[in-house]
Amino acid sequence: DTKVTEGGLNVTLTIRLLMHGKEVGSIIGKKGETVKKMREESGARINISEGSCPERIVTITGPTDAIFKAFSMIALKFEEDINASMTNSTVTSKPPVTLRLVVPASQCGSLIGKGGSKIKEIRESTGAQVQVAGDMLPNSTERAVTISGTPDAIIQCVKQICVVMLESPPKGATIPYRPKPASAPIIFAGGQAFTIQGQYAIPHPDLTKLHQLAMQHPPFTPLGQTTPGFPGLDATTPTSSHELTIPNDVSGPIVG
Repeated sequence: DTKVTEGGLNVTLTIRLLMHGKEVGSIIGKKGETVKKMREESGARINISEGSCPERIVTITGPTDAIFKAFSMIALKFEEDINASMTNSTVTSKPPVTLRLVVPASQCGSLIGKGGSKIKEIRESTGAQVQVAGDMLPNSTERAVTISGTPDAIIQCVKQICVVMLESPPKGATIPYRPKPASAPIIFAGGQAFTIQGQYAIPHPDLTKLHQLAMQHPPFTPLGQTTPGFPGLDATTPTSSHELTIPNDVSGPIVG
C-alpha cells in the first residue's frame, strides 16, 4: 500500500523480528506498559506471537516512518537494558545492540548483492554489522538477518534494508518461520519416565509405559530369524498392541 506524503513516497510495510523470551519481556514491560507506549508513540502495530517458546516473532506493521520510530524505541530499550546490566558488571567493553530480522530467503540475494556488494555498502554507510544466515530457519523459507550496532546505526541500517525489500519483492510463496515450543527434558529412573519442568521431575505415565515396553522386547530381529518378531512367537501367534498418547514435542525424537 502506498500513499504520497510531503516527503515523497510513504509505504506500509510489515517487518518481522525474532526475539528471545528475555528480549520480549523487555519490550512488553510491566503489565504491558512498555509495548503500549511503543504502539502509541510510534503509530505502528506491534504484535507478539503467542506460545511458551524460547523464541517469539514480533511483527511490526505500519507506514515506514512509524516502523522506523518503533525500531528506534526497541533499539533504545535494548541499549538501556545493556547499560543496566553493566552497572554491577566487571565487563569494560559495552556490547552492541542486536536485532534479528526474519526475511524471505528469495529477498536475501538482493540484500547481499553481487559479490556481497550491497551488504558491504550497507555496513559502510550505516556503521552497523549485518549478517545474513546461510541456512533457512526450520520449516520455513525465511532467513535470519542479524543487525548489530548503536541504536542510530541500527535505524539507518533498517531503512536501507526496507528500501532493498521494496525494490525486490519476494518471489513465490513464503513459508513463514514459526518458533516451536521448547520440549521438556526427559529422564528415566527406576523404570519410570519423568519430564523436567523447572526444578521438578514430573512423572509421565505414557512415556513410562513406552519405556517399559521398550525394555521388555529387543529392538532388532535376532540373527537367523527370517520374520521380524519377538522371541517365542511365530507368524501365526497373535500379538498384542498398545495404544499410547504421546505429546507432539516427544513424538519427533521417538520416530527419529
